[in-house]
This record gives sequence, C-alpha cells and structure tokens, in this order.
Amino acid sequence: MPPRRGRGRPTQAHDLQDPILDAAELAFARSGFDGTGLREIAAAAGVSQALLRYYFGAKQDLFDAVFRRRGRQLASRRLALLADLGPDAPVQGIIAAYLRPQWDMKIAGGNKAAFLALQARVHASTDAHLLALRADIYDAPLGAYVDALARVLPLPRALIARRMGFLVGSYLFVLNDLARLDMVSGRPTDAAKVLSDLTVFLSAGLSAPV
Repeated sequence: MPPRRGRGRPTQAHDLQDPILDAAELAFARSGFDGTGLREIAAAAGVSQALLRYYFGAKQDLFDAVFRRRGRQLASRRLALLADLGPDAPVQGIIAAYLRPQWDMKIAGGNKAAFLALQARVHASTDAHLLALRADIYDAPLGAYVDALARVLPLPRALIARRMGFLVGSYLFVLNDLARLDMVSGRPTDAAKVLSDLTVFLSAGLSAPV
C-alpha cells in the first residue's frame, strides 16, 4: 500500500504502481540489483524519480515489492493446486502441481518470464536480506508440499525436505536455460514434453529408497 496521500500528492496510485513494478521487474531481471538505477526504472515507467520514491521508497524497498508481487502469486497458485489434489495424491501429481505455476510463467513470456530470471539471481545470492525474503514467501508453500509427500512416501520428513531442495535447484536450472536442452539433445525443445520428463525424473529421485 502507498503512503497516505498528502497535499499535492497524486491520486492515481493504483494506475501508477503496476507500471512502476513492471518496469522495475524487467530492469532488475536484466541488470540485477546493483546494475539497475532508479532513474532507469522511472524513465521506463514514465514517472519521475520523486514519484517512484513516494510510492516505493528506496531501491531495496522497490526490489522487495517486485519480488513479493510475483512470488506471492506463485506461492498462492502452488497452494491452490495442492489443495485441489486432495490428501492421497500420488507423488507425480504433487510434483507436477509444484512445478506447473512457475513453468506457466516461463511459457507466458514477458514480465512473468523476466521474474524467473530475477528469481534466479535471488536464489544464487547469499545475501541475508534476500535469503529472508525468499523464506518469507516460499517456505510455507514448500513446507505444505513436503507434508503432502511425507503422507505418501515411506521416508523421513527431513530427507524429503532435503530432496525438495535438490528438486528446486534442478528445475530452476532447466527453466532458466531451455535452449541448453536443445544443444544437449540435438533437437528443438518441446516445452510440454520437457515438463513431463522433468516431473517423472524428479518424482523418481524423491521416491528413491534410503
């Protein structure tokens, strides 16, 4: 939410916030946090730097708002898909539900695909602030999926959680470089087939005996 409007402040907060977030999302995905300036974002959004700061504050605050917006969409859809599966879903169904929302973002292109590039930067960082930001958004949905897998797999929950960490690293790599699969396989990538193969592969790893 933007701060309370003072005298002479603009009234079209809703109309301005999304263009600012969209412009910042593309800029941060392209150049990273350090390589992106507020002037660049303001110009892309068609607003002044003063207006940008009025709605989002410092650059770190804007970055966090960008990440939270799309990250929360992703987390919410994961939880919704998991709820639709019911308590006795098979492992492949659970994994497919976890992968699908982010995969759809990749296929959608535009800002949604840009968010995945931004997310890859965040996941590669060891910065304490970014680690906390990731945890705040993603830990609850991840825990719900670990619980669901623990109900159907004869494995310790701690082991399932560790293997989910392996899963996250694997699918982020695939999502961020589908073209690399073309080079390795020697043929054009069928995105739907890749998702199916990835689901089978990761499900087998999660289900492997101790």
